[in-house]
Amino acid sequence: MGVDFGDSIPREKIALEDISGWTLAVDGYNTLYQFLAIIRGFDGSHLKDSKGRVTSHISGLFYRNVNLMELGMKLVYVFDGKPPDLKMEEIERRSAQRREAKDQYLKALQAGEVVQARKFAEASTVLRRDMVADAKALLDAMGIPWVDAPSEGEAQASAMAHEGTVKAVASQDHDSLVFGAPVLVRNVTISGKRRLPSKGIVINVQPERIVLSDVLASTGLTREQLVDFAILLGTDFNPDGFDGVGPAKALKYLKKYGRLEDIVELQEPLRSVKYGAIRELYMKPPSVAGVKPEWKGLDRDRILSYLVDEHSFSRDRVEAALARIEKAAPAQTETLEKWFG
Repeated sequence: MGVDFGDSIPREKIALEDISGWTLAVDGYNTLYQFLAIIRGFDGSHLKDSKGRVTSHISGLFYRNVNLMELGMKLVYVFDGKPPDLKMEEIERRSAQRREAKDQYLKALQAGEVVQARKFAEASTVLRRDMVADAKALLDAMGIPWVDAPSEGEAQASAMAHEGTVKAVASQDHDSLVFGAPVLVRNVTISGKRRLPSKGIVINVQPERIVLSDVLASTGLTREQLVDFAILLGTDFNPDGFDGVGPAKALKYLKKYGRLEDIVELQEPLRSVKYGAIRELYMKPPSVAGVKPEWKGLDRDRILSYLVDEHSFSRDRVEAALARIEKAAPAQTETLEKWFG
């Protein structure tokens, strides 16, 4: 879930074509959760292969990657490692919420309340280790590199962006900015038309670009104050934030007092928040320096074997998708090998 800055920071609506050719570090867990939540049947059930195995995540991953690769983007997926101890309480809270949502989903199905069932199904989404392994196997076949972070994936992705290994971090959450990513692009993996079954409407999800230097200039905050701003609003490490404190009040406090611990009005609630440790985690997170991703060529036979033979995908659809990439590659970089080299 992460930090929600809302409209308190500047952001620019863009088209995917605006970032054509960019190299992106993609938040792997965040992306797979999206696909598992969104790609479902009318009753909320996942897509499955002939053996009953969930395929929503690999379906979303394959076809979205095709769209992005067709635009010449070079992707590297970054997956979470061991979560920080500070996050364990939030992880347990989310697990409890998902269990409750699953119970409500089953009750709604039994009652024939399909719309409600779909809503609860999305809220009950769980990303298992075998699903992550599925994703990595597909990425290998597509020639797309991936990285296992030592801890938070967004921290590793942000470090890679800061080093210039990638041009931006692609994630739904704002945490990458708090970790110091120079540029964050949102809605890259879910852009386009999206149906909201619970509301009976279709919305257009448009990508957006957020530049850290613009955020700091607009808010008048330093990077460390941006971390304090996030803590005031609520992070994965203190999800409740502070009662009665929204973006406007948080900015007012920081402009007046300079740093979190000096805010007179919050001295009592501050005693129950490990703000020093949270600040340290955002400012100096565990990450690996000097990561050098290697982009390789598509392995057509391997992709067809994995998706069609093993997971019951339509051969015609998969071959049509692969043809789109192969057609785009010469126009973008003269040869497929040069494109991935």
